[in-house]
Amino acid sequence: MSPASGISPLDQAVIGQALLASAREMGAKLYRSAYSTIVREAKDASTGILDATGQAVAQSDELIPVLVGSLSLTFAGCAARYPIETLQEDDFYISNHPYHGGQHLQDVFIFMPVFWEGELVAFSAAVAHHLDIGGGAPGLNVMATDVYQEGLIIPPSKYNLHRDWTGGPFEQLVASNIRVPDQTIGDFNAQFAACRVGIARIHELCARHGGATVKAAMAGMIDYCERRVRAAIAALPDGEYTGEDAVDDDGIGDTPLVVRATVRIKGDQMEVDYTGTCDQVATALNAPFASTISSTLGCLKGVLTGPDVPFNEGVLRAVKITAPLGSLLNPRFPAPVRARMEAIYRAYDAVVKALGQAVPDRVIAPGFDSTVATCLSFLDQGRYRVYLEIHNGGYGASSHGDGCDAVAGPLSNCTNVPVESLDMDFDFFRIEHYSLRPGTGGAGVHRGGNGSERSYRMLKDGVRFSIYADRFRIAPGGLAGGNAGTTGSCTVYRGNEVFPLKSKDNFPLKAGDLLVLQTGGGGGWGDPGQRDAGGAARDRRHALTELMAAE
Repeated sequence: MSPASGISPLDQAVIGQALLASAREMGAKLYRSAYSTIVREAKDASTGILDATGQAVAQSDELIPVLVGSLSLTFAGCAARYPIETLQEDDFYISNHPYHGGQHLQDVFIFMPVFWEGELVAFSAAVAHHLDIGGGAPGLNVMATDVYQEGLIIPPSKYNLHRDWTGGPFEQLVASNIRVPDQTIGDFNAQFAACRVGIARIHELCARHGGATVKAAMAGMIDYCERRVRAAIAALPDGEYTGEDAVDDDGIGDTPLVVRATVRIKGDQMEVDYTGTCDQVATALNAPFASTISSTLGCLKGVLTGPDVPFNEGVLRAVKITAPLGSLLNPRFPAPVRARMEAIYRAYDAVVKALGQAVPDRVIAPGFDSTVATCLSFLDQGRYRVYLEIHNGGYGASSHGDGCDAVAGPLSNCTNVPVESLDMDFDFFRIEHYSLRPGTGGAGVHRGGNGSERSYRMLKDGVRFSIYADRFRIAPGGLAGGNAGTTGSCTVYRGNEVFPLKSKDNFPLKAGDLLVLQTGGGGGWGDPGQRDAGGAARDRRHALTELMAAE
């Protein structure tokens, strides 16, 4: 890193790497301390460090990309209501409000100030997806018609950890509005524990290097990221490029929801304009603007730079992002936003397609690229049991290689929940089958990644199932002559009866029902006839093209 504000390159490098390591350690503390499977096993959370003004400096690169991209936006909503100067030791900001910098209500952001020798030097931040946050249905309310039905709204707020949370009135308020208080409050406490780790590590850096030097190094990290991103943009050919994709439907009708992105490049500056995207919808497919910004930045970071460039405020300095108010990617309050990932995945793919016109060798074919979120809930003797999981499909192929099989999409990093963990935590269903879906990736010089299949047997009556997903109707296309991937599906088998479910649906289950969830594969890259014999033989050896051959 280059020196910033007079500090040496050596101090800049050492402190910068220490801050990145601190953010990663915070992430490990968060998911290892969590109670719910969605955080403990799937790792649907993230952590980061902000400077004293609330600009993102270092963020966990091992957890969820879409969550880290909006840390500073959510922080700004809190600081606007409760100025930074009013903060004291053990105070914290908290918010999940989608229309004040947040994403959807299940993602709760917490920021704790870091003081050193009486001076505010930084903020420690943690965000987690909470299993249940109240609202009209356990875990997943796919039929909400406004944001109020989606859960407890926590506006940008300031509280004190000891006075208001630890057995205090705010903790009691939250616990009284959710169905699984032990798990949800446990995950909140894991967030506070993660923030404490960040505070401790920044204190150690300040003790070793001095508060002023640490603050200068934070500024240097942001400047370094901006320089690298601007240099990457400047290397692209100037021009205007347009890409388009579509969400399957809004869960009510069958009309695709078009997302259009126009990327304008001039020198070292880029603009991403979503004019032409469809209007907001009545269902929860809308994406708050903070989510749109996060997905766009995540895409640009992945295409333009490598892992040696931190994901921080510097990315946003070089890029202007706009979306029409009232559109799917910038809805008007109080539109519901629970399933916003489907829209921002299409935004991601639209930007990738646009950039592919400028740098075709730097992008991958569209993958399954969908959040397939499922929820099984069960009320037993006045106590709710809620299981929520994100299912993974196939990645798109590229000019460099095949797509990955059954992994989280590029805006997510969720792992699967191990079957053994589910057996320990839930007694109202069991997993009967879990495997890849051979041949679901599109053929090409490099094939798309395969999807997966997971089957659940219901063991008790009265289980409620909810799902929101995408790519059930519109398959991801290939690139450079590659074939399209395949779609996903969700089906309930009850004796001789078969119930195909929509990608956004609710369904009451009975004991003995078999629920089968299938995800699709990614698009292929290049003419399938040009695939080398070694790649085809490898696929056959590992039974990765079995389904395609059968069809």
